Amino acid sequence: MVHQENFIVSTVRRGMTEVTDPVAAVVARTGFAAGVVHVFVRHTSCSLLITENADPTVRRDLETLAQRWAPDGDSAYLHDTEGDDDMAAHARAVLTGTSVSVPLAQGELLLGTWQGIYLWEHRSHGHRREIVVTVTGE
Repeated sequence: MVHQENFIVSTVRRGMTEVTDPVAAVVARTGFAAGVVHVFVRHTSCSLLITENADPTVRRDLETLAQRWAPDGDSAYLHDTEGDDDMAAHARAVLTGTSVSVPLAQGELLLGTWQGIYLWEHRSHGHRREIVVTVTGE
């Protein structure tokens, strides 16, 4: 069987917002014991990832790396319609991805002890981001 729900995350600025709990809530509503949970964000300037959820310095260091991978306002960028962070945000999303999948067993997400699911906002200012959760299971 397949169950699908969407939810909105309002970001404040560039950075990560944990979405593990709202994803787990969707899973709980399915009543499925086993399966796969696919989480997808419907935007091109943010991404989804699974990373460390215990030490916030990991997320801060990932942001530092992203600034090196795709710096804002690079003079080589042609696309800057929405500002200096426009192309950099798109590049960061391409490099980090717009979806994650997590196995489901005994009705629970099979994340590791220190793993969480995060929406990573790559724009300097906040946005409303739509996340689609599709649970396939039984």
